[in-house]
Amino acid sequence: MFQRKDRVTSVIHAELAKIILKETEFPGVLVTVTSVEIDKKMDRALIGITVHPSQKSKSALENLGKRAGYFQHLLLKKINIKPMPRIIFKHDKGPENAAQIEKLLGGE
Repeated sequence: MFQRKDRVTSVIHAELAKIILKETEFPGVLVTVTSVEIDKKMDRALIGITVHPSQKSKSALENLGKRAGYFQHLLLKKINIKPMPRIIFKHDKGPENAAQIEKLLGGE
């Protein structure tokens, strides 16, 4: 049985990915929402983002961070959860680390 937190996490992940794709432009950069972690009180949502090429991750995260309030507003209109968790973006290095390990293991 899903708890409310799990359902909210799933919905925020899906809807925020659509909003970022529709509302932002990153020329020559692929930005993907990889994870959503909501704290117990449901007042903060930590959004994991991967950026390819990774050299552009700092500028992409700054751009997303500046628009976090706008994204929260759009999410609230779409899914109407109270309270809407405050969105915080972080760089998810998991896929980069996995690729690096795979490269090291494959080179032996």
